[in-house]
Amino acid sequence: MTEQLRVAVVGAGRMGSDHITRLRDRMKNVRVTAVIDIDEAKAQAAIEGIDGAQVFTDFTEALESGEVDAVMVATPGFLHEQVLLPALTKGFKVFCEKPLTPDSESAWRIVEAEESIGRKLVQVGFMRRFDEGYRRIRAAVRSGEHGELLALDCEHINPEVPDSYTGRNLIDDTVVHEFDIVRYLTGEEVSTVQVRTGKNSSAAKEGLVDPAQILMDTDGGVRVSVNTHVTSGYGYAVSTRASFETRHLEEGVDQVTPGFEERFVDAYDTEIQEWIDDCLAGELNGPDAWDGYAAAACCEAGLRAIAEPGTSVRVELNEKPELYR
Repeated sequence: MTEQLRVAVVGAGRMGSDHITRLRDRMKNVRVTAVIDIDEAKAQAAIEGIDGAQVFTDFTEALESGEVDAVMVATPGFLHEQVLLPALTKGFKVFCEKPLTPDSESAWRIVEAEESIGRKLVQVGFMRRFDEGYRRIRAAVRSGEHGELLALDCEHINPEVPDSYTGRNLIDDTVVHEFDIVRYLTGEEVSTVQVRTGKNSSAAKEGLVDPAQILMDTDGGVRVSVNTHVTSGYGYAVSTRASFETRHLEEGVDQVTPGFEERFVDAYDTEIQEWIDDCLAGELNGPDAWDGYAAAACCEAGLRAIAEPGTSVRVELNEKPELYR
């Protein structure tokens, strides 16, 4: 077994730089050997202090350098597919920040590529699955110690959003995390999505519904509500209340931080260390390409639901391949 995993990081922006620092300073049995970005100066800045790391502006050259065992993708989502498919073809294990790809059609191509290879090579960056509180709720669901899970009530609050943030991003950048964590906690697929709107905040720019309530049902009958407020002005707060038959469990209630990095720093660290360990052991166990595809399908249902407030929209999924069962 390789003693150290040699990782190429694709993208030296906000998340890429954060992961490079994490890999360099806090993770075990790993080395950043390559950083790939079309902005060479940005990539050069990102590898400062990392002995032996190389900068590439061409992804293919990095893969063929002989210095890479696994790939971390932290580019904007619309660029993911053009990185993922060549990496999979060459047999590299990949950690891909969410989204897997921007839509279910392209995400399905990643699923099909993995299926043709016959093994899982992609892990998607849904970091909440690695948060201790969410793992406690998941364990309670699986054990049945409090009876059946009946409902999940979630809250997702941001202090502000960038000027580039659109009404679409409410679903595919914010609520996408709830789509995945609902699937993780329940072990079920989301079957329907509905969006409820009301009085809009004066801080919300034109075209953004804020606050909003997103309602879901799982195929096993769990009722889910997600209250969002992404221009709150006061902080970042993500919480979930799980209603079981004999007890209610809470995660993150009354926990407010400046941003998502502070709120989920431990989850990010656990996520990446477990990915490293799994790569070295030869088998990935985190959220996979099917999870990325399912989240994309949920987002598409959510976007249709935003266009028709109050309408329950069904999530459309292809049949799950045997590889992911």
